Amino acid sequence: MQLLEDGVPLAELSIERIARTAGVGKATIYRRWSGKEELFVDVLRAAEPPDPELPGTSMRDDLIVLLESLRRRGLVSRASAILHNVYVQMKSSPRIWAAYHASVVAPRRALMLEVLRRGQRDGELREDIDLELANDMFVGAMLVRTTMRPQGDLPEDLAERIVDATLAGLRPVSSGTTSH
Repeated sequence: MQLLEDGVPLAELSIERIARTAGVGKATIYRRWSGKEELFVDVLRAAEPPDPELPGTSMRDDLIVLLESLRRRGLVSRASAILHNVYVQMKSSPRIWAAYHASVVAPRRALMLEVLRRGQRDGELREDIDLELANDMFVGAMLVRTTMRPQGDLPEDLAERIVDATLAGLRPVSSGTTSH
């Protein structure tokens, strides 16, 4: 973190330089991480808010908790120039991005898909919904607000508003209602 705070680009960081800055030998670093990619992913995870516990009361409640977690991550990365810089640099490094995606993004996506599957199974979501697309609709709305509109408002009720607006079009239609 110190090297990143000092403005050293990811491409210029090596295990040797990290070990020297930390005052340890390279072997100490390699005992815990197999390489630079895993080390960066751990640094980023440590700087992010922890993954939330899901209430499990309903698909809606779980979706709100998951999106609120994404909103909080957006607030953290906006407040931290270091994290923002690391995310930007990480995307230009295919190996680091792949490691971050595999250990952070993919498990979060799998959890969201499981919540949506459960909602579909429990009748909270239409059976004909493409769950991958539904996941992208929920997450995409929050990501636009947190990353693509860095000056955009991130109000505390944003997760709930996104979930409710999206679910309005994805819920099963009762037999007494006409669809348009």
